[in-house]
Amino acid sequence: MEQEYYISTDKNQLNVAAIRQFITTSYWGDNRTLNEVKQTIENSYCFGIYTQKNEQIGFARVVTDYIYFGYFMDVIIFEKFQGKGFGKILIEHMLEDATIKKLKTLALKTKDAHALYERYGFNKIGDSPLWMSIDRQILE
Repeated sequence: MEQEYYISTDKNQLNVAAIRQFITTSYWGDNRTLNEVKQTIENSYCFGIYTQKNEQIGFARVVTDYIYFGYFMDVIIFEKFQGKGFGKILIEHMLEDATIKKLKTLALKTKDAHALYERYGFNKIGDSPLWMSIDRQILE
């Protein structure tokens, strides 16, 4: 059976207008312009998840120095694909990506998805109601 989706880091495949439309309806990105979304994509390591017919299912990006730190941002699944496990698939893929896997610290902010990220090893940071991280760096 053919897999019903694929994931790519090719930024040229991204539907930037759809990404912006979704983000502007979220609690974290209501004022982003199309140019701002384009710039965030240009300056991030991006993931798109697509149907086999190239319809975009979702998007996520990581702001990173490619050695020590990565900040997961704008992890989204478009409404018509929500509730089908694609968010989990995308996060799992990101965490197994060779570029992300070698990073020492991963961080994110979420208002409502703590349980989702905890199953992948993210932990709350201190008393923050938003910040979570995976810290692989051993400090002596």
